Amino acid sequence: MREIAIEFREVVKSFAKINGGKQVILDHVNFTIPVGKTTVIAGGSGQGKSVLLKLILGLMPLDSGRILVSGEDVTGVRGRQLERLRTRFGVLFQGAALFDSLTVYENVALPLRERSTKSEQDIREQVMAILTQLELTGHEEKFPAQLSGGMRKRVGLARALQLKPEIMLFDEPTTGLDPVMTQDIYNLFARTQEQVGYTAVIVSHDIPKVFNLADQVIVLNNGEVDVFDSPEAMQWSREPHIVEFVESTMGKIYQSHLVEQ
Repeated sequence: MREIAIEFREVVKSFAKINGGKQVILDHVNFTIPVGKTTVIAGGSGQGKSVLLKLILGLMPLDSGRILVSGEDVTGVRGRQLERLRTRFGVLFQGAALFDSLTVYENVALPLRERSTKSEQDIREQVMAILTQLELTGHEEKFPAQLSGGMRKRVGLARALQLKPEIMLFDEPTTGLDPVMTQDIYNLFARTQEQVGYTAVIVSHDIPKVFNLADQVIVLNNGEVDVFDSPEAMQWSREPHIVEFVESTMGKIYQSHLVEQ
């Protein structure tokens, strides 16, 4: 039986519409995210992909249901308990969310200075080690504005890894990058996960490229979820909305089960 990093149980989340009524984003959904694997969250615009990450991090409340992290019910946690929960996660935001007034070194060192009791010498050793691992050596005194988009993503990843998270959440991590740099970033994610061993959850519109990383795919559609053990399994689905999604994002794919024998 596989270990579970995150579990959604009968989770409901909706938002009030301006003209009245509610838009249901998640309608009693159930799914699990396995430990040490990469799960890609996919779906059309406005389906709630980024909302999932915010719910996991406790940045917005559920309407009902439960979310478990490593078997611990984290639904509605607050205060110190919420802060403790968040230390188990690393987050790479869409724009890397670096502080423009801080150098690369200072950005990466920030989590250690705020949330650890390490000495400056120990912090320096750890920061320089991750900068070397992510091929950022020599750039530590630069400011974010002096970096390319791909390098800013690397710095964001370096900072997110400083507290040695069990789970990494990636929110549209390749937005704004050209195809070559996008592939470089995905290769970096794969190498880093293999080295560190974290569980990865990636929200992305970059289909089908992101599927090269996926051990599991979760597709959001009008409040419901479809879970596939691989991108290939999704391609062979007969569900009309999945067929439409695959064709619109990946092109028509030969499906042998639809061919008359």
